[in-house]
Amino acid sequence: MNTTLRRTLFLATPFLVSSLPHYAEARSTDPEVLELRRELAAMRQEMAAMRHDIRVQAAGNHTRANTENDSTTRHRRHDTRLASAGPEEVKPVFSQAEARANGPRSPAESRIALPEGPAQSWADFKAANAKSEVMQIGGMKIGFPKGRPTIASEDGSYAFSVGMLAQEDFGGFLGAGPRGNEAKGNFNSFTQNARRLRLYFSWRYKDWVVNVTPDFGSSSVDGTVGLFEANLNYTGLRNTTLTVGYFQPRMAEENAERPGAFEFLERPTIVDLVRNIAGGVARFSVGGEHWEKRWLAAAYFTGQKFGDRNKDTTITDSQTGGVARIAGRPYVSKDIDVHVGAGATAAFKLNENSSGRNYTFNDNMEVPLGETSLLTSGALKDVSQIWAAGPQLAFRWKNLLLKSEYYHIGVSRGNQPAGSNLPSLGFDGWYVAANYTIFGHPRAYNPKMAAFTSPGVEYDFDPAHNHWGALEVSGRWSVTDLGDVVSQGGTGVNGNQQTVWQAGFNWYPNQHIKFMVDYAHYIVSRSKGVSGGVNVLGRDGNAIVARAQAAF
Repeated sequence: MNTTLRRTLFLATPFLVSSLPHYAEARSTDPEVLELRRELAAMRQEMAAMRHDIRVQAAGNHTRANTENDSTTRHRRHDTRLASAGPEEVKPVFSQAEARANGPRSPAESRIALPEGPAQSWADFKAANAKSEVMQIGGMKIGFPKGRPTIASEDGSYAFSVGMLAQEDFGGFLGAGPRGNEAKGNFNSFTQNARRLRLYFSWRYKDWVVNVTPDFGSSSVDGTVGLFEANLNYTGLRNTTLTVGYFQPRMAEENAERPGAFEFLERPTIVDLVRNIAGGVARFSVGGEHWEKRWLAAAYFTGQKFGDRNKDTTITDSQTGGVARIAGRPYVSKDIDVHVGAGATAAFKLNENSSGRNYTFNDNMEVPLGETSLLTSGALKDVSQIWAAGPQLAFRWKNLLLKSEYYHIGVSRGNQPAGSNLPSLGFDGWYVAANYTIFGHPRAYNPKMAAFTSPGVEYDFDPAHNHWGALEVSGRWSVTDLGDVVSQGGTGVNGNQQTVWQAGFNWYPNQHIKFMVDYAHYIVSRSKGVSGGVNVLGRDGNAIVARAQAAF
């Protein structure tokens, strides 16, 4: 319709509107009448838009007039205008979600952030984004699902997110002096260590997820830069994650718990020893896991760790192994949760270097301050295979959680030269732990990990309203015995035994911050296998260590 006719209709609108009903009664199906109705509807919309523009222009003129009148008494300011986006330009749209409340939170919504959670399926990822506060710019969404900064396409097919875990430890040792003429060893009365400084980068295309996580922390000396993981995951099968790349396959309940949710600063010694046989951080892995509400099963074929050949350029044959785990919940109620399971791991063959296939078990006293390791098996030579297996048991009643695991380690000596007769070896270890949530939601079972996770923060820390976050107290008894036969690590070099008693408090002011204080008393029998003659006569002592943690 041309401009002249539009203006004519505009002027004649009152008359047409009043006469149209009578005309429409006679010929309500006439195409010209229907077209006229559409034109009138369009004109009404144009008139409404014109009235809006006139009001805006009038308000703008009034504002400019006031500004000009005040210019003689005020300093001249730069003219600032809000430019409206044109019809072809991208317009940001903010969600209308309410501001995040400090509480109360339900138990499911109150858990602390765990950046190392299992890879989400595409459906779960979209559901998490739908619940979060987002800003949309064209076909792109920017938000914080579960506290992680995430950029995603409108349908969630493409996404990139960043997470973080930072743990700073500080403390020292009491009464750790040497006996007799032993060397002193590294037992600082006060020191610090950045235990974990990880940045979690995650890329997604639908159900394909790539994770790359550098780590700037260390269990011994901070300042070490390494890799925690670099892997490809497929989550398109129901409740299943398939993984290939550098990964940490998990075989123990304490290992399945992520570091941000630990009851103590570190895992029990026996768990650390068995998980590193064929698993551990940045281990090449191919496999997957499937979970249901009542059970989980996982299995991985594994190779060497990231950086093995860089640390030892004489490796001529790489390690192969496997990790498997099965766990279930035979009884579940509101106040009771029972966990049973079993884990197994094996190195089918070890890395072979210029010295053959050798292996040494050693660990610290479950205190990550870079101290000298007092527990050792001695250097085990001509090892053909190493395996470990054992049961897992946990029981929660209301705010109380009890856990225990036992593992047996077997070492075969099948690569001995002619004339040698090195015996096969067997080692054992276990722990018993108790945890009680003083305030906040108690620890809960996560079926996706088949493990118990951290307490829940019902209300963020706010003393003015008598809100204190969440607080828990824990105790643990841990024993590891690496002694089997005389001179298992060479002439005069025997394995030894370590016992650690621990107690600690963990406070969570909100879902992202955690403070820990642990006390440990350790007793370690003697062994000449400890480097530098540090533990010739046996050692015992105490340690007090604190940790500040942030996770997103």
